[in-house]
Order: sequence, then C-alpha cells, then structure tokens
Amino acid sequence: MWHATGMTAPQLAETASEQYVLTLSCPDRHGIVHAVSSYLFMTGCNIEDSQQFGDHDTGLFFMRVHFSADATVTQEKLRASFAAVGDSFRMDWQIHRSSDRMRIVLMVSKFGHCLNDLLFRSRIGALPVEIAAVVSNHTDFAELVASYNVPFRHIPVTKETKADAEAQLLALVREENVELVVLARYMQVLSDDLCKQLSGRIINIHHSFLPSFKGAKPYHQAHARGVKLIGATAHYVTADLDEGPIIEQEVARVGHGVTPDQLVAVGRDVECQALARAVKWHAERRILLNGHRTVIFA
Repeated sequence: MWHATGMTAPQLAETASEQYVLTLSCPDRHGIVHAVSSYLFMTGCNIEDSQQFGDHDTGLFFMRVHFSADATVTQEKLRASFAAVGDSFRMDWQIHRSSDRMRIVLMVSKFGHCLNDLLFRSRIGALPVEIAAVVSNHTDFAELVASYNVPFRHIPVTKETKADAEAQLLALVREENVELVVLARYMQVLSDDLCKQLSGRIINIHHSFLPSFKGAKPYHQAHARGVKLIGATAHYVTADLDEGPIIEQEVARVGHGVTPDQLVAVGRDVECQALARAVKWHAERRILLNGHRTVIFA
C-alpha cells in the first residue's frame, strides 16, 4: 500500500498532522509549564518548540508553544479541552493553526516605501499574511496596489468626515475578518475610540531619533543637528500618540558627509525593516502584551 502512494508510513503520518501555536499569559505560579506540557501529551500532541518568560516586575508568566497534533484533533477540540487548564491558572490564552495566514489591512498616505515593502514581502511569502485591502486617504498608490492584485479603498479624511472615515475602516475590519491593521506611514491621528476598539491589533511605524525631532521634515532637522544615528520604532497604537508598547526598533549609523536626501533614504530603509519584523512577529503569534511593554518570542 505504501508503494502505491510513493510514501512510507512515517511520511504519511507526518502529512496527517496539523501545526498549532498556543500563546498564554497569566499570574506566575508553580506548575504552569507542567500543566501545559501534560495537557499536550495527554491530547496526543507533540511539542516542536516552547518558549517562556516570567516577569518578576509584574508577576506575570508568558509562554508560546508550537506543537503538532494528529489530523483528528481539530482546533475546536483543542480550544474546548484546554479551557479547563486555562481557567485553573487564570490564563489569557489562544490556540491558532500555524498554516492560517493572518488577514491584515495596510493604511498609507503619501509615503509608499513601507507599503511597497510589505506588499512585496507578502507576495514572495516572506510574511505569513493575507492583505485584505489597502486603505488610503489619498489615491497616489492605487495603481501600485492594483499591480499586486490587492483591493484598494480610498477613504478621504477631513475634520468633518473623520468619524465617518473611521466607521468605514471598522466596518471593513469586521466584514473582512481582519486581525491586524498596519499604519504603513498613514499620516492621520486616530481617535481614542478607534484606538481602544483596535487595541493590540494596530501597529504603527515612526522615526525615532536621539534627540527626537517632531513636526515637518524631521530628517532635515536631524541633518541640521548632525545626528549620528538614524532610527525607527514599530509599536502598537494607543490613545497616547506614538507612546504605545514598542515591538521593534532599528538603527543605522551615519557620518558627517551625508546629505538630507541621503538621511531620508536611510530612514526609509530602517522604517521598512522595523515594520516588517513587527508585522511578521505579530502574524506568527510571537508577541504578548505585558502592560506598556511587550514580550517577544522571536
């Protein structure tokens, strides 16, 4: 029978398994790892990789487990049977199939480097995401987005239409089962209500210099001050502008001979790198929120 399929018995067994990721956080106490590993063993699952962290400052414990399960063990069965373990340790937990590509929405205004980078990474399989749509308050990148066969939604924003624009975005998130919104240089301040509704599900990228430069043309301000490091920060969005939990940061050293335009080019690169890693880690369920900070099992 194995010769007829061209596969051995172990190979058939391997193809019949499904890969999952379990993430959890809870008050730290004895027995958490034992309880999780025992549950997976008793359920017939096999642990492929496990990472954990106990934060002495907050008293919280964090864990990410990548495991395989027989095809007869469905995601629904796992979630139903793990609930007892989760309840006994007061866990905030999730179980997802590794093969599921996270559905995301990208938002952009007039700077398209991060948008193009994420579109390309998604196309070549470097990001485990499915881009449900690109939303913009301008039409500059409609043609670019169309070249990737991704839906483009133009939602203009003015002071008078801001509430309606955000309502359209939330409707899109619900209708398309979107799990993550990425502000790929979207130059609009979001309302407190929208930030709360998408808490933990919206990522932003911005430049982060030492010293910090705010307002128009930050790279030109940096050039005038002779900065030596160009940086970017990817973070979750909160009602406090650019102060949400940091996910990733990237820096590049520059010399005294660079021009303002060259600083801008360096800035584009570090922004793309930091944002792409943040999106990838979120999509792979590697980030757990720890108050104003993040725990990242990269």
